[in-house]
Amino acid sequence: MDLQVTVFLLFVLFTAGHSLSCYKCLGLMGFCVGQTVETCPSGSFKCMSMTTVTKAEIPFLGDITVKVKDKGCAVDCVSGSMSLDIGKTSLACCNTDKCNFQDAPDPAHNPNGKTCYSCDGQSCSNIMSCSGSETHCIKATASSGRLSIVSKGCASKSICDATASIPDVVSFSCCKGNLCNGAKSVTQSFLFLGCSLLSFMLLH
Repeated sequence: MDLQVTVFLLFVLFTAGHSLSCYKCLGLMGFCVGQTVETCPSGSFKCMSMTTVTKAEIPFLGDITVKVKDKGCAVDCVSGSMSLDIGKTSLACCNTDKCNFQDAPDPAHNPNGKTCYSCDGQSCSNIMSCSGSETHCIKATASSGRLSIVSKGCASKSICDATASIPDVVSFSCCKGNLCNGAKSVTQSFLFLGCSLLSFMLLH
């Protein structure tokens, strides 16, 4: 039998039926406890680990910082980070069995000199300092019923390159110059869009 055919058949034999396995956990207190291993469903080709730091307003307590750790299987994902007014997210992705044992690092807080506009629900003229690998400014518009919702912030180039199909987002753009994502007043809440972007990073 031809050597190439033999090698191909052996490859098929030893790879057929193999499913990726990844660590899975959801830590709402800033760390994962008792993470388990899950066999990924068909079509999932990556293991992901995500760390999100966001601010929440709690009655009688005021503003508090919440850190969420999440791990699991993903159809696809990219490593990088993104910052919006509602929070900062760091994502680490890999493609071998149980490669997501380590937590994604906490989102960087070291300004890199890049600045972008961000939104707070009333205005998109706030100026945000980007951190770490966030070399691009982002601008996204989503539709929720009759509302048009705008969100802006900073992102890694890898995040920009991977956001072609975010659910509910009708337009998404990235640019490189300081404050290149434009200032524009808005009256609608941007929380919906921010959550859509963060969910995309988690589930895409």
